[in-house]
Amino acid sequence: MGSEGRIERALISVTDKTGIVEFAHALVENFGVEVISTGGTAKVLEEAGISVTPIEEFTGFPEMMDGRVKTLHPKVHGGLLARRDSKKHMAEAEEHGIKMIDLVCVNLYEFEKTVAQPDVTFEDAIEHIDIGGPSMLRSAAKNNDSVTVVCDPADYDAILEEMHVHGGATTKNTRRRLAAKVYTRTAAYDTAISMWLNTYLELQDEAIDPDDPFDIPSVFGMQLTKVQDLRYGENPHQTAAVFRFGSDFEQLGSSPNPLVGAEQIQGKELSYNNFLDADAAWNAVREFDEPAVVILKHQNPCGSAVADDVTTAYDRAFACDPKSAFGGIIAVNREVPLSLVEHFADVNKQFVEVLIAPSYTPEALERLSRRQNLRVLATGGAEGHAKLELRSVDGGMLVQCVDTVDEDPSEFTCPTSRKPTDQEMRDLLFAWNVVKTVKSNAILVAKDQAGIGMGPGQPNRVDSALLACERAEDACERMGVEPTGFVAASDAFFPFRDNVDVLAEHGVTAIIQPGGSVRDDESIKACDDHDIAMIFTGTRHFRH
Repeated sequence: MGSEGRIERALISVTDKTGIVEFAHALVENFGVEVISTGGTAKVLEEAGISVTPIEEFTGFPEMMDGRVKTLHPKVHGGLLARRDSKKHMAEAEEHGIKMIDLVCVNLYEFEKTVAQPDVTFEDAIEHIDIGGPSMLRSAAKNNDSVTVVCDPADYDAILEEMHVHGGATTKNTRRRLAAKVYTRTAAYDTAISMWLNTYLELQDEAIDPDDPFDIPSVFGMQLTKVQDLRYGENPHQTAAVFRFGSDFEQLGSSPNPLVGAEQIQGKELSYNNFLDADAAWNAVREFDEPAVVILKHQNPCGSAVADDVTTAYDRAFACDPKSAFGGIIAVNREVPLSLVEHFADVNKQFVEVLIAPSYTPEALERLSRRQNLRVLATGGAEGHAKLELRSVDGGMLVQCVDTVDEDPSEFTCPTSRKPTDQEMRDLLFAWNVVKTVKSNAILVAKDQAGIGMGPGQPNRVDSALLACERAEDACERMGVEPTGFVAASDAFFPFRDNVDVLAEHGVTAIIQPGGSVRDDESIKACDDHDIAMIFTGTRHFRH
């Protein structure tokens, strides 16, 4: 190596061969760099007419053990780690015939892509754990005072441009930036392996069903990649950004069709609050197998309904609370047709911040394009849920399995004298799916499979019940229907009978709740006193 940062010898060994021929050709032809290479990379470069020194010729030792051992050699790592400003290091290198390596270009075996395949075997996954690649990257990155290290094809052009400017050398700032990028990549790579192996071991336990929540590992890491800076956070004086999970955590922590990663077809950039509300709405609408629409405002579903088609479901959801629907988020679990867009845009003239759905018909997209500021997101599907969710607290992170318990209504119990009618039971099951998405303490009043009254986030459950009933009565008055045939869902048990008394006073005829209070008998007696049917599910659904 000549002057600081000058590149005279490069070691190239890449899995992703995008742009590698052009990069190597420029190194050789423009700067006279000697290229050392391995296996498949060497073959690609040689076929392109680029002069290459095979790794076995450089080390004097053959590749062995199916390629597991080829670059783990003192002539490689000595050439990377030797400090050029140390007389001792350089004397030892000369004594042992170690030549300096000034640039390392390595990207790693595609472990994350391999384990993402549904039929991957344990043996195949293990073989895709790169050992030599991360070792070379780490050695080169550690010695960034002298060695340029590149792990991303996107950096090739910038490196060549800098070499042109600086007579075949790179700058210290560039080398340090590239070194930092290497450690970010190797950290993510190691985390991906750790997450996969821990999950694999969890699922080998015969007591664990892959579809059930599993033990949260005692240690895990994740890589977050910034998707975009946001204009501000919850308030204008707060800075904010949105990040996406790296592939190591994505399979564990995200659903198959997550919000972050959805295609934004049109509209302004999403704000911090848009992301929060869109996520809540998207999670809520995916609770249903039937065509469903959820209209959400400030983290709570102010309108929700199922129907034979999503346009009808939208109409019924909007009728629940048109005032709150203004400026809200619309989430749809089916393809959005033109008729749904016409109903909210032309008939109701509803101002909508975000519309999120799996897909849209061409006619719907054409009509949506007239509202240029409306944020339109397509997720590509509505299947599945995330497995883990995280929330930061001062000094740490709370991690829990997502509330996606698969409840079997046949296992619910009815402790009251009167049993629910078939219609009441349909409405109760609908309300039970919605109430889990309402902030606690949560009461939802439903009628004909639409959530017409919501009592969210009150400090006591009686106030939530009263608020939900008053909103349900207002909804019936707006819709011109009788305020009768109400059912109610509670996300947690009733601590006293006064909850039942309030609901009964406002025409609720059936209730669904977890049960489990020491005063369940009081609530059961209250239901019997008012001729109300009550279902116990056995599962609480708090949402704080």
